[in-house]
Amino acid sequence: MADNVAETVLYEVTDGLATITINRPDAMNAMNTAAKVALRDALQSAAADTAVRAVLLTATGRAFCVGQDLKEHVATLSATREAGTGNALSTVQEHYNPVVRAITEMEKPVVAGVNGVAAGAGFGFALACDYRVVADSASFNTSFAGVALTADSGVSWTLPRLIGQSRAADLLLFPRSISAQDAYELGIVNKLVPAADLAAEALAVARRLADGPTVAYAALKASLAYGAGHTLSETLEKEDELQTRAGASEDHTIAVQAFLDKATPKYLGK
Repeated sequence: MADNVAETVLYEVTDGLATITINRPDAMNAMNTAAKVALRDALQSAAADTAVRAVLLTATGRAFCVGQDLKEHVATLSATREAGTGNALSTVQEHYNPVVRAITEMEKPVVAGVNGVAAGAGFGFALACDYRVVADSASFNTSFAGVALTADSGVSWTLPRLIGQSRAADLLLFPRSISAQDAYELGIVNKLVPAADLAAEALAVARRLADGPTVAYAALKASLAYGAGHTLSETLEKEDELQTRAGASEDHTIAVQAFLDKATPKYLGK
């Protein structure tokens, strides 16, 4: 099944894998309003679709996403100031927050295939994903302080959890381009691949997850999110709850039987 949500974002579902592609290559996939709405809606559609078992978020051209479309933003700032009302940054609440929530809260894994520069909100989208496959030619930049703004798109939550508070503060206070290799060494990148192999490698990772035990993946995702903000005792209780759910899935029975049979399990995603 193929479905073009909007020209700025392409959406396709094939055998349980939803591929969402940011498609403004001439603008380095900067987020104008149309792109933000389309990305938000595509992610929410993937989250709600029971036929989707994993998501691949990637982009066309030489950038993954450079964040806010500043040309549009300047026009919005000017119009807001002239009117004396409104909030030029309402896009955070209307678009960026729902995008990050859709990625982090959907009960299926999301893979970022980072083909090029990921900056500002684009960096935030990549960080929100569960796994990042990154081209060796890509780069990352927090960008926010460079345009006199604070972090959004969850970066102030995700980045310190990946690289620590001190390093996150350094990258946020002094925004600069970080190479894919440096990002890998910091712990931002899960899998670093040659640029020419990015599309195939990201698809292979996402395909493996789409074919895997979806209920277990959802539980693992929930466990990691819960454990980040709760005590060990609370997390042990949550693990018990989630393990009970995973243990009751059809895929658990399939996996155990396949292990006993020395066979490869064929999961149903339920």
